[in-house]
Amino acid sequence: SKSLNKSLNLIKEKNKIFQYEDEIGGFNLMELRNRNVKFNISNRPNLCYPFYLDPNTKDSNGLYKISLEEQQGYIKVMPAISQGVQTVWRWGKEEKSRKSLNIEIFGKDNQNGGYMIVQKYRKTTKMQRSIWDEKEFVNERGTETIKELFHNNYFDYPKSPFLLRRILELNSQNNDLILDFFSGSATTAHACIQLNAEDGGNRKFIMIQLPETIDETSEAYKAGYKNICEIGKERIRRAGKKIKEENPDKKIDIGFRVFKVDDTNMKDIYYSPKNYSQNLLDQLESNIKEDRTDEDLLYGVLLGWGVELSLPHRVETVEGKKVHIINDNDLIACFEDEIPDIVVRYIANLKPTRAVFKDSSFKTDDYKINVEEIFKLISPDTTVKVI
Repeated sequence: SKSLNKSLNLIKEKNKIFQYEDEIGGFNLMELRNRNVKFNISNRPNLCYPFYLDPNTKDSNGLYKISLEEQQGYIKVMPAISQGVQTVWRWGKEEKSRKSLNIEIFGKDNQNGGYMIVQKYRKTTKMQRSIWDEKEFVNERGTETIKELFHNNYFDYPKSPFLLRRILELNSQNNDLILDFFSGSATTAHACIQLNAEDGGNRKFIMIQLPETIDETSEAYKAGYKNICEIGKERIRRAGKKIKEENPDKKIDIGFRVFKVDDTNMKDIYYSPKNYSQNLLDQLESNIKEDRTDEDLLYGVLLGWGVELSLPHRVETVEGKKVHIINDNDLIACFEDEIPDIVVRYIANLKPTRAVFKDSSFKTDDYKINVEEIFKLISPDTTVKVI
C-alpha cells in the first residue's frame, strides 16, 4: 500500500506587524543560532562554523554584510556560548551558501558589545499550535452564529464555524472536496463557503446527515423544522446569503443540491412460476416505479454511469416534452411518453456524449429501432441507453 505524506498548511497571522523594512518589503529578524543548547557542537559539529562580518557596512536597519569566507578587515562571528555550551547554527554551511546568503542573512550588534548572525523573516504565516485556546473556537461561538442566522437558538451545541474554517485552512487546497459524515447543523458547509470567499477557493462540500426528528416541544419544531436536515439546509442558505452580502465584489458560489438515499427506481420483477399470468407481461411493460419523477430517473442514471451529481443541469422544453441537459450536452435525457421524431432529432443534433430514454417512451420496437437509426445518422458517437 502507498503511504500518504500529508503536512498541514500554514495559517495567516492576523495583524502581522514588521519591525523593519527594506526595498523588498517588511521583515523581522530571527537569530540564526539554535537557542536550544541540546543541539551543540558535540552532537551537531557540522552546524558550528564561522561567519565573517564587515563592520563598515552597517545599513539603516542596523545590519552588516557577512561572508562565509575570511576576508581582510572582517570580524569572525561564531555561535554564542550559552550555559557553558558551544551552541550551533540552525543551518549547515553548504546549505546556506546556496540560498543567496548576502541577501537574507546578515550580522547585527548584540547586547554584549559583540555581533550576532540574523535572518530576515518575511513570512505572514505560521504553524498552528497544538492547543487551540482562542475564544473564537469554543462552542459558544457556534451557538452565537446560529442565533445570528436564525434569530433563535435552534440547535444544541453546534460547532464554531471559525473552528471548522481553521481545520479546512490547515488541511485543504482550493479545489478540494470536503466530506462531513455527521453534518448536524451544516457548520462545515458554512465554513467552506466562508473560506472560499476569503481566499478565492473553489472547494465543494458533501454534507451527510440522518433525518433525525426534532422534539415537537422545541422552538425549532414550532418554527417548521421537522428534522435536523431541514435546519442544516436553511443554515446553508442563510449563511451563503450573508457571506455574499458581506463580499459584494466577489463571485461566490453558494448553490447546493439536496439528495435523499432511496432504493432503486425499478420494480422487483422476481416471480415464481405459480405467480405468472397472461396479463403479467402487460403489467411489466414499464418496470419503473409509479412514484418516480424525471429527476429520480435522471440522477439514478447519473449514479449508474458514475457522472458527478454536482454538474450543471438545465431543462429545455421541446414540442411540449421536457429535455434534461447535463454539463453542456455531456448527457441528455428525455423521460416523456410518446416522444416524437422531432424531439429525438433535436437531441441527436446536440451531439451528446450519452442520451437516455424510457423504454415506454416508444410505442413499438420498430419505433425504438428508428430512434437508434436517427442517432447513427446524425450523431454516431452518442451512446444511447434505454431504461
